[in-house]
Amino acid sequence: MNNGDHEPDSAPRAVGAYGSNRSLEALPALTRSEVARFFRLVREDLEAHDGDWSRAGFQALLVYRFGVWRMSIRTKLLRAPLSVLWRTLFAAVRNFYGIELPFTARIGRRVIFEHQHGIVVHGNTEIGDDCIIRQGVTLGIRRLDRLTEAPVLGRSVNVGAGAKILGKVRIGDHAEIGANSVVLDDVPAHALAVGIPARLVTRKPKLLPGRREANARAARAAAPGSVRANGPGSTRANGPASTRANGPASNGPGSTMAGVRTN
Repeated sequence: MNNGDHEPDSAPRAVGAYGSNRSLEALPALTRSEVARFFRLVREDLEAHDGDWSRAGFQALLVYRFGVWRMSIRTKLLRAPLSVLWRTLFAAVRNFYGIELPFTARIGRRVIFEHQHGIVVHGNTEIGDDCIIRQGVTLGIRRLDRLTEAPVLGRSVNVGAGAKILGKVRIGDHAEIGANSVVLDDVPAHALAVGIPARLVTRKPKLLPGRREANARAARAAAPGSVRANGPGSTRANGPASTRANGPASNGPGSTMAGVRTN
C-alpha cells in the first residue's frame, strides 16, 4: 500500500498527472483548477454527510481529498511540507477514527462513510459515486501473492456493516452487500449478496401502492369463505359456509330458509 509521496503507475484521475511538455507558465492555472476541484468535491462530501463537518467519514474524505490534491503540485520541494501535513492527518484519522483511506485509492463523488472504526480500503480500490460504506468494512486483497488486486465498486453500492470484499472483484451499480458478508466473486448490478461466502439472493420486485392494493383485493376474493359483492349493498356468500336461501341445501336439515309452509 502506497502511503508515501511517490505517485503510482495507475494514479487516480484526481491526481492530475500532467505531461512534461507543459510549459511552466501554465502551471499556476492548472494548480488553480485543481484547488477549485478540491473545494467542489469537499463541498459535495459535506452535503452527503448531512452538512456535519464533525462526522468521522467526512473528515476522512477531507484528508483523502487533500492527499490527492497535493500531488497536483509537481515540484517536490513545494509539495514536501504538504506531504508532511498529509502524513500527519492520515495517521490521525487512521488511529483515532479507525478509517484507513490512502490517497492512491480512487474514490468517487458523494461517497458516504456512515460510521467509523474498522474500515480498511486498499490503495488500489475503486469506489464509484454515491456509495455507502459502513463500520467494519474491508476492501482489500485476497491472497498474499497478489498484493495489487483490489475490489472495484460501481455506483450507488450499499455495503453493510462488517462486510469483507476481497480480491479483484467487481460490484455492479446499485448492488447491496449484506452485513458481515464475505464477497469473493463478482456481484452483478442491482443484486443482493449475503452470507459467508456471499451468495446472490433473489429479491421480490417492489410494487407500486396501487398495484399492491389490487393484488391484495384479488387475494381476498380468491380466499375460501369470501363474500362477493354482486351489486350495491349485496352480501351474498358463495363460499362453503354459504347460507344462501335458494341453494339445494335450503330445503334440507338445518336449513335457514325463512319461508316455512304450514298446513
